[in-house]
Amino acid sequence: MPAIVIVGAQWGDEGKGKATDLLGDSVDYVVRYQGGNNAGHTVVIGDESYALHLLPSGVLSPGVTPVIGNGVVIDPGVLIEEIDGLAGRGVSCERLLISANAHLIMPHHRALDRVTERFLGTARIGTTGRGIGPSYGDKAARMGIRAEDLLDPGILAQKLELVLREKNQVLTKVYNRRGIDAAAVSAEYLGYADRLRPHLADTSLILNKALDQDEVVLLEGAQATLLDVDHGTYPFVTSSSPTAGGACAGSGIGPTRITRVIGIVKAYTTRVGAGPFPTELRDAQGEWLRKTGGEYGVTTGRERRTGWFDAVIARYATRVNGITDYFLTKLDVLSGLDKIPVCVAYDVAGQRHDEIPMTQTEFHHAVPVYEYLDGWWEDISAVHDVGGLPRNARAYVGALEEMIGAPVAAVGVGPRRDQTLQLRPLI
Repeated sequence: MPAIVIVGAQWGDEGKGKATDLLGDSVDYVVRYQGGNNAGHTVVIGDESYALHLLPSGVLSPGVTPVIGNGVVIDPGVLIEEIDGLAGRGVSCERLLISANAHLIMPHHRALDRVTERFLGTARIGTTGRGIGPSYGDKAARMGIRAEDLLDPGILAQKLELVLREKNQVLTKVYNRRGIDAAAVSAEYLGYADRLRPHLADTSLILNKALDQDEVVLLEGAQATLLDVDHGTYPFVTSSSPTAGGACAGSGIGPTRITRVIGIVKAYTTRVGAGPFPTELRDAQGEWLRKTGGEYGVTTGRERRTGWFDAVIARYATRVNGITDYFLTKLDVLSGLDKIPVCVAYDVAGQRHDEIPMTQTEFHHAVPVYEYLDGWWEDISAVHDVGGLPRNARAYVGALEEMIGAPVAAVGVGPRRDQTLQLRPLI
């Protein structure tokens, strides 16, 4: 059976959690393959809203095994708090599996994230300050601490002593901050071990065996294509690879096992944090989109930057991810507009670009070239099939489908699980 990847096709917050939840009844495993608690998914089931940060959205689907893959960086205290929060609402995480190879976010990562971002001043990247970047940095530098190290107190103490020998020098002598005590951190993290021990596993082995047994594995990324450390708007990106290729590295599933890549894209565009955003609206229309769409970060509560749909970045996402199908979300937010601008190309110093310019400098100076599509006034949040959409809403979906280079298989007309219109099967 196939492994299916769900990936954000913009700068994040497209509604990946809703898409994963929609497919939850049809899959056996849902795997989070990268990122940390700097991201969040909101899933609305009936009158209940769930904000997930580290846990895969599949935790809300009975019978699904949720998996945190090796590509994720985990703050154990945050994870346990999230597990307990769901338990208090009657959602069990008993089936949760955590890769023993996943790296841990440590106190020195959080401390360094905050002070370095503050030190950058106006050149800051806009991180959440939760230690994700420094944790991935230590992973690449081979100084990281993994979940499996919680099972060996001697190894944990040895690794902490070694890494804090350097990190404390940076904190105290460069940033004039207090150093971190290795013994105290070791005691704190060993306290997490008893809670997490039953969940630790060789998840790569388990997932590949599941595929061999004709079970369906859904791979869920955090953030999105334009925040990928290689393929995003560098340096204003995350520290991992949210693209479909990152799903293989972050889960231990080979690329030949992936048969479908579902891109999630909003009917307009948003971004959190610093960095270029060609279609950004800094006026009353941008504020209207923010308020109407509820564009505030799940994890941080920060206001999201808002703008019109950008077909250039969507085409780019189709290409770098190999997207086979799209889920278009929040179409209902655009109801009530007479004309809807869609960015079809960029103007850079008088030259038209139908694709993202090659250099960072050019992209920073890109001016959107708009086409204007007819809007609709009807409230579409109660529509149950595509045929029930107003003619102009259907035309808008069709126009985007043609521009972005892959078919739209589903359309979201509201936040709830039942507010999704399917044009064709996603599995």
